[in-house]
Amino acid sequence: MSMIERVRKSERGQSLVEFTVMLVVLMVLVTGIVDASRAFFTYLAMRDAAQEGALYGSTDPTNNSAILLRVEHTSTMIEDIWGDLTVTPSVIGDPCVGNTIQVTVTYDNFPLTMPFIGTFIGSSDQTIPISASIEDTILKPPCP
Repeated sequence: MSMIERVRKSERGQSLVEFTVMLVVLMVLVTGIVDASRAFFTYLAMRDAAQEGALYGSTDPTNNSAILLRVEHTSTMIEDIWGDLTVTPSVIGDPCVGNTIQVTVTYDNFPLTMPFIGTFIGSSDQTIPISASIEDTILKPPCP
């Protein structure tokens, strides 16, 4: 057996090993991109819902239950996670014209599908918190 034949024979499985290692790395990257996309989509839906709540709150800043209803019924995406969301409307200053209302929507347990990512980000239960906050100017009632 010549030297070239022995080298070729010993390298036969090298391509398969390289392919396997790269496939694992590629799958981890793709899964991470999918998780990041899902989290970003959820954040956008929460931000839009918070914007609707702040818009309603700009005309009726003391009616917290109506603000919560406005946030809840804004998006069909929010319906799936509504039980896990926390909505916090708060008025900065007096609840009258020119001051600010802030609506914060928080989702504490957004589930990740990528295995083992929790160990890298410091979460033991494979979830991350997502929060969206919007401020709007109060339009009415006038200040006394």
